[in-house]
Amino acid sequence: MAARPVVLALAAALLAGAARAEAISTLEPTPAEAAALDQGRGFVEVTPDAAGASGFIRAGIDIPAPREAVWRALTDCALAPRIAVGLKSCRVLRRDPEGRWDVREHVSRLIPLLPQIRTEFRSDYDPLDGFTYRRTGGDMQVLEGRWRLISLPGGKVRVISEGRAQAPFVTPGPMARLVLHREAAMALAALKRESLALAAQGG
Repeated sequence: MAARPVVLALAAALLAGAARAEAISTLEPTPAEAAALDQGRGFVEVTPDAAGASGFIRAGIDIPAPREAVWRALTDCALAPRIAVGLKSCRVLRRDPEGRWDVREHVSRLIPLLPQIRTEFRSDYDPLDGFTYRRTGGDMQVLEGRWRLISLPGGKVRVISEGRAQAPFVTPGPMARLVLHREAAMALAALKRESLALAAQGG
């Protein structure tokens, strides 16, 4: 009977991994988003969220860099403050020895003059393909989403993301979505910049 819990735990882990992979693989650009990307433009869309968050965010960009460089720029905690707007620090609290997941702490100041925000979240990785993330603690009311990397001809990588976020302080919906749009657009530009820098360094 001792083997039964082990088998059940293994089955649960496999199901969780399959669900994560499916969540990543189903993240595709819409025809309008794909058209913008094919024309060399990124896209950011922030809409009201029926689930109660300040906004539902979809964003994407094509980056002419190796997949490994884009992945590192997207997931390296040390590089996070250079990409995420207002992020002051990134710290890994716990991690899977095999690199399939980790729990991180972000400390941010999203809007000047407002208090800093501490966020704790877990990311589940499908290396070089994408990851999902969700809030596990901290000040944010809502934080969850997913990222996907898609290889394109000519050595480009298409990066698509979507997520929900809600800050701990009261902000009118339109203003919150304006801030989210600005931050997402700046983060995409920074992700491209850092990916190209890593590619130039051979990293």
